Amino acid sequence: MLEGKALVEDTDMPIKMQIQAMAYASQALDLFDVLDCKSIAAHIKKEFDNKYGNGWQCVVGSNFGCFFTHTKGTFIYFTLETLNFLIFKGASSLS
Repeated sequence: MLEGKALVEDTDMPIKMQIQAMAYASQALDLFDVLDCKSIAAHIKKEFDNKYGNGWQCVVGSNFGCFFTHTKGTFIYFTLETLNFLIFKGASSLS
């Protein structure tokens, strides 16, 4: 397990959820090859959907850009090993 070695770049998540995000990321890195970013992201998304309800998104990789709207209190961006992790719950498009 790699817990404690993650570097949080930005977040608005509660601390317990942040810790859970990093634990799921560490777990995924134990289960999948570091180059299999799609499987790593799918694992984290599934775990978040199961624990916190559906609608979570997860992006994993070493080089990506993004632009999104998220639900307040559900965003984290951190680095673990050589990968960057972006996890958030999408915001409703209701206006």
